[in-house]
Amino acid sequence: MDEKILFVDDDEKILIAYKRHLRKKFTIDVASGGEEGLKVIKERGPFSVIVSDMRMPGMNGAEFLAAVREKAPKAVRIMLTGQADMDDTIDVVNKGHIFRFLTKPCPPDLMTETLEDALEQYHLVNAERELLEKTLLGSIKVLTDVLSLVNPVAFGCASRIKSYVRYMAKQMRLKRLWRFEIAAMLSQTGCVTMAQETLLKLYAGQPLSDDESKMYSSHPQVGSKMLLNIPRLDSISAMIKKQQVPYCEYTGTDYGSDKERDISIGAQMLRAALDLDHLITGGSSLRRAIIKMKARDIYNPMLLEYLDGMEETSRERVEIRAVGVRELTVGMVINEDVLSMSNRLLVSRGTEVSESVILHLTSIAANTGVKEPFRVLLGLESYTGKG
Repeated sequence: MDEKILFVDDDEKILIAYKRHLRKKFTIDVASGGEEGLKVIKERGPFSVIVSDMRMPGMNGAEFLAAVREKAPKAVRIMLTGQADMDDTIDVVNKGHIFRFLTKPCPPDLMTETLEDALEQYHLVNAERELLEKTLLGSIKVLTDVLSLVNPVAFGCASRIKSYVRYMAKQMRLKRLWRFEIAAMLSQTGCVTMAQETLLKLYAGQPLSDDESKMYSSHPQVGSKMLLNIPRLDSISAMIKKQQVPYCEYTGTDYGSDKERDISIGAQMLRAALDLDHLITGGSSLRRAIIKMKARDIYNPMLLEYLDGMEETSRERVEIRAVGVRELTVGMVINEDVLSMSNRLLVSRGTEVSESVILHLTSIAANTGVKEPFRVLLGLESYTGKG
């Protein structure tokens, strides 16, 4: 079988017995103690199921399985325990560290049945995780593709601010960085209902009409609602909804839990990144833009300090090259607006090239034509909005 099972026990005779009784039905590996178990997981993993004795010298079973939960979170964990360790084992079960516990000595038939149940649980959980991940990634791709086609100005803005948000999140050492990057990429989804000309006016610092201002102010709510029914995007939806909230309006209640804190910080990063991008797109340098933003109390001061140091710490050697549509590759950054032969904006400056961008431009080039060549940036990991 492809699924491997690891037994961890300090008694060599017990480990030999496990291998002798179970090897015909399961792929078995063993380790003598918790420290060796972690080493085996690193060197010979991954394992679908991990079975550990409770009472072992050095690292006991509870400590070992807690470490396994961090290092091999997909593995189903089972505890073997003696009657004297029952209270400690029940405490571990109640904290959600293991799938099931068995008392020693465990009959072979019961062990076989338990391992079969554990493997079924492994398949169930990971199949659901894979389905959710595919659904999530597919939904995000559809939304970003729609935005890139319908409103390349908004898509270009989202592509640019992703690097700012990624930079701030890394400086804060936030966990699950992908959530904040996705929030940035989807932050302008609500702009699909807006005309490109309106966004161009906004980025150029030109005044908007009352109707245009109302429509732009409502785009976070529109984008947030579009994400509500997508699995795992509830926090990201909340970040997008609050992206225009000034920092001075946040209170202690916005940081009540880890989830609420992440939502608040994510929304504050979006606000700072978006306004910084607007200023830079309007002609300001990064330094002048930060100075302007520091003069107002609507941004988290800590985030502005991070962004203020971005130019020096994220500067990398880059190459500017003129290319045609056929020469585009994923990861390039468009360094000037790409236009059709009739001067219609196709891809906004600052957009990171994706497969959908290449397909979009290839299709138009084959039909009505694209003005070529155009400039791209190569070797740029974190685009800062400057050409």
